[in-house]
Amino acid sequence: MTPWQTFKDHVSEYRLINNRLVFAGIFSAVLFSAVMLRLVILQVYEHEHFEALSDRNRISIEPLPPQRGLIFDRSGVILAENVPTFSLEVVPEKVVDMEATLALLTTLLSLTEEDINRFRERLLQHRRFDGVTLRLRLTEEEVARFAVHRHRLPGVDVVGRLVRHYPHGHLFAHSVGYVGRINDREMQLINRQNYRGTLHIGKTGIEKQYEDLLHGTVGYRHVETNVQGRIVRELQSVPAGAGHDLYLNMDINLQRTAAEALGEYNGAVVVMDPRNGGILALVSKPDFDPNLFISGISNQEYAELRDSIDRPLYDRALRGRYPPGSTLKPFVGLAGLEMGVVNERTRTFCPGWYSLPGHTHRFRCWRHQGHGTMNFSSAMAQSCDIYYYDLANNLGIDRLHQFLDLFRFGQRTGIDIPGENAGLSPSREWKRAFHNEAWYPGETLISGIGQGFNQMTPIQLAHATAILAMRGSGMTPQVLRASRVPADERLQLRAALPEEPVPVLSSRHWEATIESMIESVHGERGTARQISLDLPFEIAGKTGTAQVFSLGQDEKYDADSLDKRLHNHALFVAFAPADNPEIAIAIIVEHGGSGSSVAAPIARKLIDVHFGLQKEPEIEIDAIDE
Repeated sequence: MTPWQTFKDHVSEYRLINNRLVFAGIFSAVLFSAVMLRLVILQVYEHEHFEALSDRNRISIEPLPPQRGLIFDRSGVILAENVPTFSLEVVPEKVVDMEATLALLTTLLSLTEEDINRFRERLLQHRRFDGVTLRLRLTEEEVARFAVHRHRLPGVDVVGRLVRHYPHGHLFAHSVGYVGRINDREMQLINRQNYRGTLHIGKTGIEKQYEDLLHGTVGYRHVETNVQGRIVRELQSVPAGAGHDLYLNMDINLQRTAAEALGEYNGAVVVMDPRNGGILALVSKPDFDPNLFISGISNQEYAELRDSIDRPLYDRALRGRYPPGSTLKPFVGLAGLEMGVVNERTRTFCPGWYSLPGHTHRFRCWRHQGHGTMNFSSAMAQSCDIYYYDLANNLGIDRLHQFLDLFRFGQRTGIDIPGENAGLSPSREWKRAFHNEAWYPGETLISGIGQGFNQMTPIQLAHATAILAMRGSGMTPQVLRASRVPADERLQLRAALPEEPVPVLSSRHWEATIESMIESVHGERGTARQISLDLPFEIAGKTGTAQVFSLGQDEKYDADSLDKRLHNHALFVAFAPADNPEIAIAIIVEHGGSGSSVAAPIARKLIDVHFGLQKEPEIEIDAIDE
């Protein structure tokens, strides 16, 4: 073998080259297959995603939520406003790893488990490309902390928003109401297109009743964005239409006076203008802070409100049902005059008890020793139960119920706040339908003094008192006085809503009833005489005491030995001036004991504030049960 033959091996070289070519071919095939597979994934499986990214890289449409209308009292004091705040929003589609993102945000902003759970619930209500609020009302420190780590949180941003705020807190919690986050049920009812970008909706009170006016209309803007969603420039915009501003009939001074005058008692106060139905004050105590519900109330805070024995979430003014007690006597007395059962000179002797013919059971008067001989005026002024037992017995439940219906007892008044209760004005047919029992004569007697099955709401008492004040001309109660279109100084006044007048045979019957109510306040033996001092005009009023539980035949009411929650309710209705009414009042003080000593002085304070009387008299309370 020659040396040349030793260094030249064609077979080995050929095999080496072939192996390299095969490897290169296989490697190229694998790469080509990977590229083709990726193309298939991009073109088939992820086509819509990248098409959307491409579109958003060109044009993105963003909703512009409208500014919610403001709410003012009758003098222009703001009751509900919008305050600027920062919120943390997440666009799910842009978040690579949601769990990691939430974990980082929890560390940065101290998010609670409740924040995270609420956010997960909202994710189910929105589309993946919509911004979902994770946290409202970020502090400046939290905004700064987020800004430092913003690059690590794609799809998360801080957005400036206007958030509802109630500057007077508890004072208008039940009447103005509050807004809260839109829930699943509401989402099915609203126009979703018009609520894009809106987080809250009216839940109670005026906020709910006039949601359509307050909300406004959504706007849009067309912007050019890059693939990360950053706005490059704005192409076109349609501004949002702000909601209407609302002006109420309510007076903040009367509202505050009523709330403060109730003090530690629970109860309700309704103040109404009988001339047009305007609600000047609407107080229910206990109350709550409506601002708690805007950002999302915690489970613990809500449980405390919901489970409280005092039921602060319950609107007593519109939904509370109470026996009207002796405040019903003016209407029973007027019924007696109208039906010809009594006249102004009719006399009844009060020995302190009353029995039906042929029965031994004694129905007691609140004054156990009796009042002696009573006529129409003195029986009203001194609130003699015996006079009204006898009157109710002679009237009968059918005629009494028919007459009370004219004053809308047991019916909703139609006030422009949702949730009003109808109350109950009992009748023979009602008892048969609901209890499957006959009506007994003794039930007629106690109905005549506002006890028994009678259940009235404070708004019903105020409404009926206003009808009486106007001698039969009733107006539907209204909280809203006017509205205003944004950027327009003119107010659009809301028309009064007159009702069918109460028919009477003689106008003298109105005057006789009202004169007896004046005697109740200004008479020497009137049950409300303590509030008449230093008045430049006359008040027509009626005290009342409603029993919380029934007493036995020979039992006596002893407040000192009873638990506070078993004390009688104290009531008072009034209007002033008696000859030209501007204000009608209904007051219920739960477990207050006596209408004359607890409820009536509250009415005097309201009258002083409304008419601007300079000096409030010091009232010494006598021991009067009614």
